[in-house]
Amino acid sequence: MTEKKETITLRETVAVHVRAWREIRGYCPGLYPCTALHSALQALTPYASIYLSAQLLNELAGPRRPQLLWRWALLLIFLTAGLNLLTQAAFRWQTALQDRYQVRRQRLYGDKLRSMDFADIDKAGTHDLLSQIRQNEGWADWGIHQLYLQFSQMTEGMFGIAGSVALTASLFYSKVPQTAGAFVVLNHPLCLGALFGFLALLTVLAPLFRNHASAYWSRYAEQARFGNRVFHAFSFIFGEQRRSADFRMYNQQVIARHYMADNTFSVGGQMHRAAKGPMGAWEAAAGALGSVLTGAVYLFVCLKAWAGAFGIGSVTQYVGAVSALSRNISLVIETVGTLRSNVPFLRTAFEFLDIPNAMYQGSLTTEKRADRKYTVEFRDVSFCYPGSERYALRHVNMKFRIGSRIAVVGENGSGKTTFIKLLCRLYDPSEGEILLNGIDIRKYDYDDYRKLFSVVFQDFQLLSQPLGSNVAGAAVYDRERAEKALVDAGFGERLASWPKGLDTMLYQEFGEDGVNVSGGEAQKIAIARALYRDAPFIILDEPTAALDPVAEAEIYSRFNEIVTDRTAVYISHRLSSCRFCDEILVFDHGSVIQQGSHSQLLAKEQGKYAQLWNVQAQYYTETE
Repeated sequence: MTEKKETITLRETVAVHVRAWREIRGYCPGLYPCTALHSALQALTPYASIYLSAQLLNELAGPRRPQLLWRWALLLIFLTAGLNLLTQAAFRWQTALQDRYQVRRQRLYGDKLRSMDFADIDKAGTHDLLSQIRQNEGWADWGIHQLYLQFSQMTEGMFGIAGSVALTASLFYSKVPQTAGAFVVLNHPLCLGALFGFLALLTVLAPLFRNHASAYWSRYAEQARFGNRVFHAFSFIFGEQRRSADFRMYNQQVIARHYMADNTFSVGGQMHRAAKGPMGAWEAAAGALGSVLTGAVYLFVCLKAWAGAFGIGSVTQYVGAVSALSRNISLVIETVGTLRSNVPFLRTAFEFLDIPNAMYQGSLTTEKRADRKYTVEFRDVSFCYPGSERYALRHVNMKFRIGSRIAVVGENGSGKTTFIKLLCRLYDPSEGEILLNGIDIRKYDYDDYRKLFSVVFQDFQLLSQPLGSNVAGAAVYDRERAEKALVDAGFGERLASWPKGLDTMLYQEFGEDGVNVSGGEAQKIAIARALYRDAPFIILDEPTAALDPVAEAEIYSRFNEIVTDRTAVYISHRLSSCRFCDEILVFDHGSVIQQGSHSQLLAKEQGKYAQLWNVQAQYYTETE
């Protein structure tokens, strides 16, 4: 892959980092002012010591007046001690804010995900962008976090320049006495101009060389992201318990080592070659220029002191101040270069943050009915996924009867899951409308409408948290209600066997006393979670797919008791589970081609439902 070269302007560099500051400042109130204060104290404190030490040495090398010696000594002790104390206090304050910021800054992307339209969350491209952002932050803190790191250096450099200039200015207007012979040439404006120009050239060139070196990080950004992705994919899987059997049986470490060896950052990789070649050369040149600059400063200052322009103590002041001036100017220029290298990474972050929310959120409050009398109607609903020309649903018309049990069946890709996503308003119809009690659901407050539904998705997720918290979705909850939900879901016997009951930790991510539950047990917990929410509609996507036949029979035998007066919708591949439902919707190629009870649909021998039933009959004829 060839290198990516592009011109990144200073204007864009400033603009994107100003925006980054606006995006992140709400997550770290007080951090940037505190960092600026600490940087100012950190930069200026050494100059107080340099200046006072120079005055003390000049007095010792000259008149040695006790009164002035005491004054300079006490000022040196108390002022530097006070400044150091303030610096440490600011550092402690900054550290506390920074620790809080490290936790809070990740909320920027989490808040965006929570506010994003589900249609965008459902896209692989959205998660790829987020993955790139995480990878950029993971391998070198590139992206929005880089702003804070460079802000600290920039403010320290700016304050350092101000302090250095204050202590250095007198170096150039301190005259060599006319009695100094040939050294008088040091007073000539051309000599001073040539020296100043030479020092300025070295000061600017050294950080520019370093910026050339650091530019390779952004130039290889795409390859570096991929290399980091490979690193995270293959370097930690050896310790994953779920992979241990496959690793042992199929020697998967061989392929893992292959990808780890052939990586952007591995020996012989692109970054390795760049570091050995041009990156290393630019860094070496910058270091050499820094040494030349230090030598030039020492030569000029010592020559002026030798000629009698100032005392020996001032040598310490000027050498320290000029070196610090050069160092701080270099720091500012390097910081600008790093910020410029950070621009491509910020573009990725903003591409994610700028994903627009197109879904109308609505404003009507859903009616809170104790009798759960909510009716939902699909009226000529069609839907096409964004970016696709094929309709996933086409002209669906149906109405949920209050308190009914509805089964949704059909082959894979027939539109069942899309139907449920539209019902829950994870997506809006491309055509037609969905009505709740006669009102288009798009007019209802989005979050308020979603509270009407309890859903058990086929790919549900449980947290490594106590059982009760998983069921309730909260740390503080109604324990009796949670226990009842678990019993209703068929988990009562297992719950009774655990000494800690609802306080039993699931899985072992946070302790060895955690309990690993089977797939069927996890599914019962997920069903209990849906029951605990007690919403008017309960939707179960393959609710018993991971249960054994005995557990499945137990659930279905008590289903009316479990669901009570809710309206229930089931997505199922097992047609035997549809017999207890009041109505069955048969989907095929995005359309509802049959609708009726089990007996009604089975009576139509040439219908799709009867065909599917007969295909599966061998598995449940004995049960019947």
